[in-house]
Amino acid sequence: MNRKSQVRLIILLTAVAILAAACTTTGSPAAAPPDVEATAVPDTPAEPEATDTAEPEEKPAATPLPDEPVPSRMEREFSTDFSRRSIPFDQILSGDPPKDGIPAIDDPQFVSVAEADEWLAELEPVTVFQEGDDARIYPFQILIWHEIVNDVVGGRPVAVTFCPLCNTAIVFDATVNGQQLDFGTTGRLRFSNLLMYDRQTETWWQQASGDAVIGELLGTQLTFLPASFISWAEARDTYPDAQVLSQETGFNRDYGRNPYAGYDNVNSSPFLYDGPITPDQLPPMARITTVELNDDAVAYPNTVLQGAGVANDTVGGVDVAVFWQPGLASALGDSSIAQGEDVGASGVFERALNGQTLTFVTDGQTITDEQTGSVWNILGQATDGELAGEQLTPVVKVDHFWFSWAAFRPGTRIYQP
Repeated sequence: MNRKSQVRLIILLTAVAILAAACTTTGSPAAAPPDVEATAVPDTPAEPEATDTAEPEEKPAATPLPDEPVPSRMEREFSTDFSRRSIPFDQILSGDPPKDGIPAIDDPQFVSVAEADEWLAELEPVTVFQEGDDARIYPFQILIWHEIVNDVVGGRPVAVTFCPLCNTAIVFDATVNGQQLDFGTTGRLRFSNLLMYDRQTETWWQQASGDAVIGELLGTQLTFLPASFISWAEARDTYPDAQVLSQETGFNRDYGRNPYAGYDNVNSSPFLYDGPITPDQLPPMARITTVELNDDAVAYPNTVLQGAGVANDTVGGVDVAVFWQPGLASALGDSSIAQGEDVGASGVFERALNGQTLTFVTDGQTITDEQTGSVWNILGQATDGELAGEQLTPVVKVDHFWFSWAAFRPGTRIYQP
């Protein structure tokens, strides 16, 4: 059996074992199923429309799709207005678990950095989101089992999301048209990507693009918020007063274990994917950092960033810098997240600062700007030199596997130095 077959078999057996245990929600002592729930494969994938994630907006009304019967299970589980949709039902993979079978965290509890340091390893991946003086850290060892955390940070309602099959960790503003939404999992996938729903209108949302694709809010776009995806050690040292999402979630889950062991092997194939054919410029499972500004979409392959260390680029008319550094474990490699392969971390920032456009270089160890020689870290902070204490403006970036980004952004440009 080759490596590709082995990985698929491991994931499938993991899914079967967990699903056999239970597909329950709040307070269940059973293990939550990971996002490998689909059992039905759509017949005819269609090319998705490109969408703009740079600015919140009300999109033009979608062209109505031909009437087709609503899958009976979807109709039983949801009160969604299925007559309003921009995607055909045959693009949706459905099966177990059901609606909310992967339970979102709706009442997140937090502990101090010192307390979390007792159970988080140095290179474990975390998401950091800060609003004003309120900084919060969300470990992937918890996100991988719940996929959505509904939270309020610095007074801003947010949805912190992670789709393991696409490697997409995204923070959204949870206020739409003046209404605060909270989100749950539909138990469905499209192009291997999480389909969420909001509990206020039961509209379905595509996690990778932030689009409302079915329901009352069809045509609406969630606002992406800048967040950092870094190691626990980096987060701990940079944000010593932050709050860290607690393992006390109200659910009995094996936090720290990766239920997708071996999934991120670059020589394997995406799981439960039946979408547009992935362009062959990169392997489907290649890791990329992605940026979209003003209808300009760019993918920065991790292999390129690892060699260059820094990318100075212009995206949608905005001068940006992409930083990369080693020291971040994959959440999707080893069965223990803490033991995952070092895949490195990236950050994207505007190069304009105080009226000048900076150009960044690296010697392989330290990132500096050519204009002042100041030293910068992966979070866009000047730590030494003339500009010490300055902060570059973050740009929304999302880590993807290539197949996922290409499915939702088919006209993307692949960066080369």
